Amino acid sequence: MDGVALLGDRLEDRLEDRLAGKTSDSTEGAAQDTSGGPRRLSPSGAATFRQCARRWRFRYLDGRDDPPTAPALIGSFVHRVLEELLAQSPSHRTEDKARVLARSVWPDTASDDAFVALDLDERRQRAFRWRAWQAIQGYFAVEDPASVDVVEREQRLECEVGGVPFVGVVDRTERAADGLVVTDYKTGRRPSARFCEERLDQVLLYAAALGCTGERPRRARLLYLGAGSLDVEAEPERVAGAVGTFARTWDDIGRARRDEDFAPRPGPLCGWCPFVSECPEGRLEIERRLGPAA
Repeated sequence: MDGVALLGDRLEDRLEDRLAGKTSDSTEGAAQDTSGGPRRLSPSGAATFRQCARRWRFRYLDGRDDPPTAPALIGSFVHRVLEELLAQSPSHRTEDKARVLARSVWPDTASDDAFVALDLDERRQRAFRWRAWQAIQGYFAVEDPASVDVVEREQRLECEVGGVPFVGVVDRTERAADGLVVTDYKTGRRPSARFCEERLDQVLLYAAALGCTGERPRRARLLYLGAGSLDVEAEPERVAGAVGTFARTWDDIGRARRDEDFAPRPGPLCGWCPFVSECPEGRLEIERRLGPAA
């Protein structure tokens, strides 16, 4: 997956990291094991480990957050507006209402420490708000919100999936003619075909977790704002495949922690990694791709 798509999809990382107990404050520390690592695994955490075990170590064992980025914070803002929009009665889910909600949500974003850390001047703040509004308009381009029969929004899930202690945040579940549908919003770029299956694993895991606590969805969907959707039938075989990958990742994490072996996976994403300055292999990869001047 390219770095732009990755940066745009960091909202679930922030929410799920908190639920998984990545941080060490008094509230979330109870979710950690005695060695300081998370006792639960989220889809985003599993994906991070498969992308690069060393980056996973920095984030989940060392407790080091990615620095704030505009794409990630735009994603957070847009998710909040859509959550509020889908809480309205169907006839009030209009673009005008979304504009009102965006204005009401903005002060929370503007005062957030992560946003303040970006140190944006007025011109760049306007650009930030415009990009966020374009993403919200992109939502209306791919779906009529008045037609959505909402069941849950921003649903927190903690259960066991495939023998793994699972934690996750589901953007939306809805009732369709063929049954329950689980939907996850994406403000990043739609992935190329080679990465679609991996990205769909996330919502298939949500389907599995929902099935553990109640009705299993019939379909799972990634909704790329302004760029359409990726849909998949949540057939038992497909869900089992995603769960199997998740369980193997949990086992791999256990071995890496036992052996203290978090080998990096140098590749294109090294250029987007905030920890690359502390990773010799990552620095070499960037130099190989961009030349010594990089």
